[in-house]
Amino acid sequence: MGNGTSIGRVRGLGSSHEGAHHWLAQRYTAIGNLFLGAWLVTSIVLLPDLELGTVATWLSSPVVGTAMILLIVSTFYHARLGLQVVIEDYVHDDANKFAALAALNLIAIAGSVFAIFCILKVALGGAA
Repeated sequence: MGNGTSIGRVRGLGSSHEGAHHWLAQRYTAIGNLFLGAWLVTSIVLLPDLELGTVATWLSSPVVGTAMILLIVSTFYHARLGLQVVIEDYVHDDANKFAALAALNLIAIAGSVFAIFCILKVALGGAA
């Protein structure tokens, strides 16, 4: 059996074949965060005041509530992807890496669920 071509020798080595997906997901969430963040800042600036009633009324709109939930999900997913890369690059012990990734996933899920719960509570009239 010969060594074959250069590409044949390296095929199957290196990347875990998830790098492109991870990179694209990071970029897509960054673009989504950019647009949704700009929308949030613009919307808050255009509110007449920042009293609880005004913000609750604004947030109870279906479009606004949905956009806020999309912003929360996109932001937490983007942060999880970025921190996952940091952990994979700088934590070398397998047990510590597993524990750090498990904690990262739990924190990202818990934070996003709590934020969505808070948005739904205000949007559905439970805050005032």
